[in-house]
Amino acid sequence: MSAPIRTLMFASANDRERSLKAIAIGASAVCLDLEDAVAKSEKAAAREVVTGTLADPSVEGANVHVRINGVDTEFSDDDLTALGPSLPRLAGVIIPMVESPDQVRHVADRLDALEREHGVEAGAIRLIAIAETAKGVLAAADIAGASPRLRTLLLGPADLSHDLGVELTPDGYELFHARSQLVLAARAAGLENPIDGPFLGLKDDEGTRTAAQWAKRLGFQGKMVLHPQQLPIVAEVFAPTPDEVAWAQAIVDAFAEHEAKGVSAFTMPDGTFVDYPVVYRAQAILRDATRTP
Repeated sequence: MSAPIRTLMFASANDRERSLKAIAIGASAVCLDLEDAVAKSEKAAAREVVTGTLADPSVEGANVHVRINGVDTEFSDDDLTALGPSLPRLAGVIIPMVESPDQVRHVADRLDALEREHGVEAGAIRLIAIAETAKGVLAAADIAGASPRLRTLLLGPADLSHDLGVELTPDGYELFHARSQLVLAARAAGLENPIDGPFLGLKDDEGTRTAAQWAKRLGFQGKMVLHPQQLPIVAEVFAPTPDEVAWAQAIVDAFAEHEAKGVSAFTMPDGTFVDYPVVYRAQAILRDATRTP
């Protein structure tokens, strides 16, 4: 089972120095961006920079993803071709502006060919699809089942808020329904819980914490971060707390005692009712607690 992506650190793919700093900063995963962070006139140059970045010895073993340009643009296929020789250093490809399963399948098919061409194990490169329009959110259930390569979904709040004509707030209530749609779609398709998009107040620590707390509460596994200042806040929010770990351990220990006596449903001293779903949740918390951020 893959470790959760609690923090997805963002960096512009055309800035090698910042990309390497992002990779070294200790996030769960890194997104090197060839899309919005790169001007159209610089796309070709950015591809050369990102392949150079991925060739750096410090990238070996890092959980690095590249966000390509949208499938409906003239840039995405060239992005994938350029990444071919770098596939052994790449954990995944992030697809922006996904509005249909065919867009995911197109990237998956291209990766099939590139993995064969460059001697990479079939299916090694995973995909994350970003829902950042109303159409993308409503199609999330179909998108989530598009390809075995798909790891999970990611919410793009900036573009989605523009599409909906709403103002983003730290608690994210304006996108409550959209976030819930992504969680349901991902889990119904057997994917990992989705990843929340970034909070845009880069130096608003309280807002960052509030946004992360709400995303966790709704069922997201983690959140994209745009600035190093956000990283420890988001990592702390998504990691199990000592109280959660203590609760989970108590549940698991008590269940083991009761199950040995043929009892699978009981009440804890604090009044918590325990049966198999509660135990599964406790076990998941304990597994998560043993993983690095």
